[in-house]
Amino acid sequence: MKKQVCLLTIISMLLCLTACAAQPESSKSNSSSQPVTESSTQISEESSNSSGEESRTQPETLTGPSTPHRDGYTLEQVVVLSRHNIRSPLSGGGSLLESITPHEWFHWSSQASELSMRGGILETEMGQYFRKWLESEEFFPENYHPEEGAVRIYANSKQRTIATAQFFTAGLLPTAGTDIETHMEFNKMDPVFTPQLTFVTPDYQSDAEAQIRELFTDTINGLSDNYELITDVIDMKESAAWKDGTVTELSTDDTEFILELNQEPGMKGSLKTGCSVSDALILQYYEEEDPVKAAFGHDLTDSQWEQIAEIKDVYQDVLFTAPLIAVNTAHPLLQEIENELNTDGRSFSFLCGHDSNISSVLTAMKTEDYTLPGTIEKKTPIGCKIVFCRWSAPDGNKYYSADLVYQTVSQLQNHPLLDLNVHPSVVSLQFSGIKSNQDGLYSEKEFMTRLRQSIEEYDQLQDQYSLPAAA
Repeated sequence: MKKQVCLLTIISMLLCLTACAAQPESSKSNSSSQPVTESSTQISEESSNSSGEESRTQPETLTGPSTPHRDGYTLEQVVVLSRHNIRSPLSGGGSLLESITPHEWFHWSSQASELSMRGGILETEMGQYFRKWLESEEFFPENYHPEEGAVRIYANSKQRTIATAQFFTAGLLPTAGTDIETHMEFNKMDPVFTPQLTFVTPDYQSDAEAQIRELFTDTINGLSDNYELITDVIDMKESAAWKDGTVTELSTDDTEFILELNQEPGMKGSLKTGCSVSDALILQYYEEEDPVKAAFGHDLTDSQWEQIAEIKDVYQDVLFTAPLIAVNTAHPLLQEIENELNTDGRSFSFLCGHDSNISSVLTAMKTEDYTLPGTIEKKTPIGCKIVFCRWSAPDGNKYYSADLVYQTVSQLQNHPLLDLNVHPSVVSLQFSGIKSNQDGLYSEKEFMTRLRQSIEEYDQLQDQYSLPAAA
């Protein structure tokens, strides 16, 4: 009965949220900025274009596949690693985010860091899309009620990940009353999903930081124009934080790294501040009906929104995609994925975490560079999912595929109902050093060996950097 009540509550919420989404956004911030002087960022001053609907990102024509389907193969198992959907910014009232601009941020429908109303609607639509795809594969029957152990929905214990898993499951299995599995007290980080450094020595710290600087110093140095852009967009030099000296000019040469045992990789400096602003502006862009209001009165181009998002992308890359870091932080989640793939009777698994989880897992598995159309977040878009599939060929051999599935900017903003015709973007992922067949699939041996090697590299890390035993 508890499951049924929970599901009915979700459905009622969605009906209410959909109705709210169709109403004018009268409660949202109507603040606007004075036109900025033209600079190298070249912000357009056409802020009079605030009608909203005409300015929203228009639906694009996706040229890629509509699903992760592979012709000629039978689907046997699916493991999904998902990032949560749209949330409010991580910091709330009284934070630097509030004082770093003279403007008022979007009136979020959720508390700081929690899944928003829009995020819940979008994730339910994604769950419905997965249901339609799996039914088309004859993998799920209609109105599927899984046998015990066949489906596992496991989320980090933060509100935004539990809620994402709940809404996804409402779309995927709307009549099954499936439980969401969590392992920690509510709103506490689960170690499986915490991208923390569980092994650190002085030599490891030194080498990891050196690797980060070698890989990303030039990238960080290239953010000058991005910093100038967000400074102008939020009118930072008119803010209370600027006037009292809390913030100063964003610089590309002040990054300090913090690599400590049982802590997430961290940093100090302009990139961290810029990421906080970038994150909030991106989320505001997804939520606010009028993109000019989302940019505090500036009419930004798509490429300028990509510049804003690039700051956050670089922040994630710097902290979580250096190989010495990724092997360390992704280790428990890689083990979890391997366990799911080896669990007898398991057909579908949904693991819900964060962008840092996606970044570190893909890096640890040596994923080749990829291009994501239709999104301003170029690495781990909000709500994106790595979809690992096991397929059976007619000759009985087993193969694996890996795809990144995500909603485009226009879908995030306009939330169309998703199905096999109006579908999210699906991008195939490839792994360096192992060869796929003509259908882009990896043999079971090749794929599982790569996954196992990614896990064992953590042990090799410990062997390489362990301190000598005391005499």
